[in-house]
Amino acid sequence: MENVPTPLPIGCSFFEKVIENGFYYVDKTLFIRDMIDKSAEVTLCTRPRRFGKTLNQTMLKCFFEDTAPFGGKDTRALFKGLKIDSAGDRYMNHQGKYPVIFLSFKDAKMNTFEKSRYQLKYNIGEEFRRHRYVSEKLYDTDEKKLYEKYCSIEDTCEDFTKSLKFLCNCLGKYYNQKVVILIDEYDVPLENAWAKGFYNDMTDFVRPLLSGALKDNPHLMFAVMTGCLRISKESIFTGLNNPIVISILSDNYSEYFGFTQPEIDNLLKHYGLTEKRQILEDWYNGYLFGNTTVYNTWSSLHVVNDWLANINKYPRPYWANTSGNDIVRKLIFRANDEMKAELETLISGGSISKTIHEDITYDEIEKNADKLWNFLFFTGYLKKVSETVDGDEIIVVELKIPNKELAIIFKDKIQEWFNERIAEKSLDALFTAILNVDADTFQRELSSLLGESISFMDSAENFYHGFMVGILSRLNG
Repeated sequence: MENVPTPLPIGCSFFEKVIENGFYYVDKTLFIRDMIDKSAEVTLCTRPRRFGKTLNQTMLKCFFEDTAPFGGKDTRALFKGLKIDSAGDRYMNHQGKYPVIFLSFKDAKMNTFEKSRYQLKYNIGEEFRRHRYVSEKLYDTDEKKLYEKYCSIEDTCEDFTKSLKFLCNCLGKYYNQKVVILIDEYDVPLENAWAKGFYNDMTDFVRPLLSGALKDNPHLMFAVMTGCLRISKESIFTGLNNPIVISILSDNYSEYFGFTQPEIDNLLKHYGLTEKRQILEDWYNGYLFGNTTVYNTWSSLHVVNDWLANINKYPRPYWANTSGNDIVRKLIFRANDEMKAELETLISGGSISKTIHEDITYDEIEKNADKLWNFLFFTGYLKKVSETVDGDEIIVVELKIPNKELAIIFKDKIQEWFNERIAEKSLDALFTAILNVDADTFQRELSSLLGESISFMDSAENFYHGFMVGILSRLNG
């Protein structure tokens, strides 16, 4: 009988499903050990999209949650043979002992504030319904009514900002045990709101929602939030007691998001693809989290999956459409001459040095050109080559495009976006010059258009062919 290879978890971000279906799993369970040992009340882990944040959050849920009210499923079996199981009873004694609130904000990406807020309320309402057994022990009539209101999402916006703290209190009383809160992709509603023009309304909703649950909450055991960016304390974390922030500059937890070199070597060995090591490294390696070099998990799994079907399959930029490119596009559209020159340097293989601010407020991005580089860095478009800190503790990072995958994304996407910007300009003067055989005006207008683009392809004649074809295609007749 032919051996069937272990299936890869393509598109699967739920720990329980990965383990139960026998998918290939890169063991990150010592993340649980470190969470227990460090005992932080609120931890925010920021990483680019598709680097394993959701899988880790669902792993924490499976580990800590007391499943007795859900039929008593044996989630301990999910960890059998994994690293946390071998770490000893000190850690496994925490397994299945706590009520857990698990929320993902990733779907709150609607065109209006009302629709985005409703999606957040719906997700919170689902969590209330998941824990509906709690209402059986709410003897206070008003609390019982309030719980049902949250289940049915029938309340005002102001009332709903208190929902997480209320659910945490109800769970704490029911279990006589402190509660674990897990919030995945916490910054998605804020990024979307900035791009769609209702940022202030969304921050006014999210700020009390999070602060109420995470600040001075006697029923909170600990909370873990994940996202791409560390949103500034003044924006949504006002009054919160110093959450521990684990960014891509931090050494703590650096090996738990993305694949390390030994993990990639084991993956390739398992599937008999060790000869592909250098190709995988050139295309998808190069990110530096703390002092740990890591591969893009999403793209690494996809290319291995393609190689299993066709060993000669050429690698592709799988990550190109997964990272919320709208905000990058908006920033590129506003690029000044200095920023365009720096983009040219990056695309040609060079590096630039920039001051890094770990706190980002979306409403300030357009006011400061350096915010673009911060955004590209923290969202995975650029990597850290080196880091220096001056006497005022200002972090200066040398930035570079990390690998071949991102080089293609930069060349294709950014040039496409510049071309879109050119397409919005009036070309009447250029076309009139062509029809009147006015070489001087034509030269002046063409130079102006080229100045709107970036010149990383100056040496490639086919770039200019494409550029001119694009322009002339608008000359009807």
